[in-house]
Amino acid sequence: MNPADLPPELGRPAEALLASVRAIAQGPLAAQAQAIDRGAYPADVLRQLAAAGAMSAHLAQPDGTPGDYGLAIRAMAEASRVCGATGFMMWCQAVAGLYLQASGNPALVGDRLARHVGGQTLGGTGLSNPMKSFAQIEALLLKATPVEGGYLVNGTLPWVSNLAADHYFGAIAAVQAPGEGAGREVMFMLRCDAPGITLKACPAFSGMEGTGTYSVHCKDLFVGAGDTVADPARPFIARVRGGFVLLQCGIAAGVIQGAIDSMWAVEGQLGHVNQFLEDRPADLQAELDGLLARVMALAETPWDTTTDYFIDVLDARAHGAELALRAANSALLHQGARGYLMQSEVQRRVREAQFVAIVTPAIKHLRKEIARLSAEEMPA
Repeated sequence: MNPADLPPELGRPAEALLASVRAIAQGPLAAQAQAIDRGAYPADVLRQLAAAGAMSAHLAQPDGTPGDYGLAIRAMAEASRVCGATGFMMWCQAVAGLYLQASGNPALVGDRLARHVGGQTLGGTGLSNPMKSFAQIEALLLKATPVEGGYLVNGTLPWVSNLAADHYFGAIAAVQAPGEGAGREVMFMLRCDAPGITLKACPAFSGMEGTGTYSVHCKDLFVGAGDTVADPARPFIARVRGGFVLLQCGIAAGVIQGAIDSMWAVEGQLGHVNQFLEDRPADLQAELDGLLARVMALAETPWDTTTDYFIDVLDARAHGAELALRAANSALLHQGARGYLMQSEVQRRVREAQFVAIVTPAIKHLRKEIARLSAEEMPA
């Protein structure tokens, strides 16, 4: 990938990039937030954010400069502060770029990565089921049968986001092979327009409807070397899992900050009675600032594969989800009846916070993994 292929904004200081993201978030994104919540997919806004460098700041630059995960998280938070659904789609696009670049596959890191970085193409991640499978929560749903030149993949993923007919996403399938090939998985980029792929609409969600979420049905999908991210997949997942989870903290941080903003918005009118509520805005802001300090410190070493580091990442992610629930609920109480109106950003943010708490890894998944990994670290 040549430097000329990258958005020119990536060469600017971090604060300039964030200013561009903030302008997009408070302008075209704010105007569409309610529509996105009800089902409008904001492809135009996502492309603007990509062109600003918001979803590729974490990627290594052609000159060898390491990616800045902290900047990527801050950019995601700026958008999530206005629209949590868009922040989530930014995360999908960001981790898809991570898969492409970290694959080391020449077919994925050349023009395909450049087009992804610039927002000419958009993609997501289908690792919800594999992450649950690796945590022994559910079985792996895609199966890969070796054939000449690659694999044939069959199965269905029920929920994959940031998709459209011309999009793509990272997926993992269990390899169905005897002997040495047994017990491993293959990771690949699945193209939604490939032969054998059918996208089907999901049942209506209570919110986040504009996230381009579909069930993906695979019937004899051929996966060749040009689409392979990692074979076997598990060593690759061990390398990227920290960054994968850590980036999600940007969604939580934005939702929390948006909730705090909504509390301050009514302080002049309702502060005399809101003072009797728990979780006041100044207290929540102090807790969020402390959490962000932790996240920024973790973002300095996203490729750390130690168990202690990953436990810290999981704990920060869980704290973000729990704080999002508290902050959004408190914002509703602070705003009162006006916050219960269907068109209220507060009412929407309550549902966005609930999504942060249940999207993979959900709070219960995070706690399960923290307990398992902590037990493994305990001396006999």
